[in-house]
Amino acid sequence: ENGEVPALSGLNFAAEKGELIAIVGPSGCGKSTMLSIVAGLERPTRGRVLLAGRELVGVGDQTGYMLQKDNLLNWRSIRSNVLIGLEIRKMLTEENVAYADSLLATYGLGEFRDNYPSQLSGGMRQRAALIRTLATRPDILLLDEAFSALDYQTRLTVTDDVYAILKKEGKTALIVTHDIPEGISMADRVVVLSARPGTVRSVCGISFAEGELPPLQRRSHPKFREYFNQIWKELDINV
Repeated sequence: ENGEVPALSGLNFAAEKGELIAIVGPSGCGKSTMLSIVAGLERPTRGRVLLAGRELVGVGDQTGYMLQKDNLLNWRSIRSNVLIGLEIRKMLTEENVAYADSLLATYGLGEFRDNYPSQLSGGMRQRAALIRTLATRPDILLLDEAFSALDYQTRLTVTDDVYAILKKEGKTALIVTHDIPEGISMADRVVVLSARPGTVRSVCGISFAEGELPPLQRRSHPKFREYFNQIWKELDINV
């Protein structure tokens, strides 16, 4: 087809409400393309994206996108940055602003709301970026390598933070990551994609006898290594 190479082929999976799904796969297998399609930024040549049975077409309020870089505007305060999505969507109602303020207070940024991004640590900035995404009350959150710009120690802390926030808010999230341990530490299920064109190779359910464990506790659990080996084996076939 005009020399174009398909990024994805026959990709099919479903997420339950409130479920965190990690997407892993070889480099260039179409992970980010998939998120762009769900977000409505790209149109699939075939297939559909359904939310509660209704087709998602174009960019809408149903999805919130979080990227590697926090993209906070340095000349705006943290609170002003958090409200920017509501401004753009013309949703700056008293109720929505109060909700954004409550998120800042609940997740430890209330006292920093008048600070500027340059005055905050990388982890706090990423938390502010997540709150900005949550403020518009999306049904699905899309995280595209959202922690990869952070140093390793900060990453571990931030994944714990973000996991707690997503679970407390009952959000559904698709988490694209090249880091298998990160996927296992955060997700309810890990979807393994094949090499391009990406299709679902396997789905690995992540569960621990102790119930829901936060990311840092998962990493030191005996089953963690088993899950890693299982997913690595699936990926290794494609390399």
